[in-house]
Amino acid sequence: MSTVQISAADVNKLRQQTGAGMMDCKKALIETNGDFEAAVDYLRKKGAKVAASRQDRDSNEGVVIAKATADGKRGVVIELNCETDFVAKNADFVALGNKFADLAIDKNPASLEDLLALEVDGLKVADLIIENTGKIGEKIGISKFETVTGEKVVPYIHGNYRLGVLVALNQAGAGVEEAGKDVAMQIAAMNPVALDKGDVDATTIERETEIAKEQIRAEGKPEEMVEKIAAGKLNKFYKDSTLLNQEFVKDSSKDVRKFLNDVSNGLTVVAFKRVQLGA
Repeated sequence: MSTVQISAADVNKLRQQTGAGMMDCKKALIETNGDFEAAVDYLRKKGAKVAASRQDRDSNEGVVIAKATADGKRGVVIELNCETDFVAKNADFVALGNKFADLAIDKNPASLEDLLALEVDGLKVADLIIENTGKIGEKIGISKFETVTGEKVVPYIHGNYRLGVLVALNQAGAGVEEAGKDVAMQIAAMNPVALDKGDVDATTIERETEIAKEQIRAEGKPEEMVEKIAAGKLNKFYKDSTLLNQEFVKDSSKDVRKFLNDVSNGLTVVAFKRVQLGA
């Protein structure tokens, strides 16, 4: 039994993150010595309701900007943070985010560090951020910078600059940009963990398999059936959580892979990035 003191504030925090009941959250924290991530897994293993968006709760303010080059072959997405929603909605702050994204489109930096070292308006980006911190009166900074390339890259910004998506496709041509926009909206809504089954990291697979096994044992299924049922649950995870295998939101009769192939034979996504404010 844990000797860690679990406060009411800890219990309430886990409850807000997961949507599970108060008593379930308290027990989970006691059993896991106050480790929040372990407590979330404990709740899932016991079959308690856990909100998929728990990581979205404690978000910083700011804007997410996604853009593509004029030829549509490269895209960037950045997250520019500030302290308050008031500043995030200010037109000058949004313009600053667009300035940094435009610079990244123009100069093609390889990393966030390279972006911060670029010059704009006679100053390095890092120094311009410091200068604007003084003007605005809030700490600001670029926390994320992502880029993708493809035959056609489609950018998408959702929710008043609170979420940005880049989708890189292997073809350009008629209908591809519109299809890319549909897929970008799918990514924004469904938050896939990977592109396809083979892209899911081993740690995630191990975690999902272990949770599935514990759920099956809790249901009283015989041990000889656990592996088989767990494999089925893992396949369900792939269907729900990998982009190409997800049910297409606009037409539930097909998955995203089939939707794209119906638009153009062989059309598929080669990469995507999803940046959510504060996540």
